[in-house]
Amino acid sequence: MSRMFTPRRKLRDTNESADCAESSGHKQDTGARADLWLFGLHAIESVLKNDPENIIRLLCADGRRDQRLQHVETLAQEVGVKIERVDMRELDKLTRVDRHQGVAAQYRPPRSYDENDLYALLDRLDEPALLLVLDGVTDPHNLGACLRVADGAGVHAVIAPKDRAASLTPTARKVASGAAESLPFVQVTNLARTLDNLKQRDIWVIGLAGEADHTLYASDVSKHALAVVMGAEGSGLRRLTRESCDELVKLPMLGTVESLNVSVAAGVTLYEIRRQRMSKAQLA
Repeated sequence: MSRMFTPRRKLRDTNESADCAESSGHKQDTGARADLWLFGLHAIESVLKNDPENIIRLLCADGRRDQRLQHVETLAQEVGVKIERVDMRELDKLTRVDRHQGVAAQYRPPRSYDENDLYALLDRLDEPALLLVLDGVTDPHNLGACLRVADGAGVHAVIAPKDRAASLTPTARKVASGAAESLPFVQVTNLARTLDNLKQRDIWVIGLAGEADHTLYASDVSKHALAVVMGAEGSGLRRLTRESCDELVKLPMLGTVESLNVSVAAGVTLYEIRRQRMSKAQLA
């Protein structure tokens, strides 16, 4: 069944969650947030650029003076964040990992996005929406990689269910390489209901499924506001999610492997959508 489409306005909102490592147990007055230990150069650089006011402590390894860490120190000085020098073993203890790259920050993140926030963000778009929906993706590495590719492709928000799905764990945030600070990640209670609500907003819901009768390249994805739905590796889209889609497409698999990693498939799909939109804009 076809639906009419109306243009949306482009979104860029800076109140996103930051890359995190470990909760310190210090709760906010709201009861919904805790101070977190962030680690890794990408994560610290991103939060210094986007939300330095919520950095409580910034720790750098004593004795490390490489160019990347010096860049972090310069950013901290520019925004007025004090640097504390500590032993490398102290960083290991605080972050509970040995891959912190010599820098960590105690950080008080903003509240997370919910479904109401998503609709408010969509109302502020000045271009057709492009959303990535992850249905049952449980591997935090895959979530982080999806966030990274989605940010690169100009996705306006990533949506996932609250239950039985990966959340923004330390691993997911580190793999995202800063995308957690630039891209809204929205967790919803009922994914099928959210997809139906998006359709009511004239957003075409397109799902990737191996059983689809046509490929992504046979579909005109340039003219719609879109929500691209990716399922978990192996099991794919759940039944209710599949039934909520306006259209199912597949990626052609020309070799011996049966499927792609979900973040790779997301990247192929999102950039094909961007390619079609850019080609259409050039012809207009």
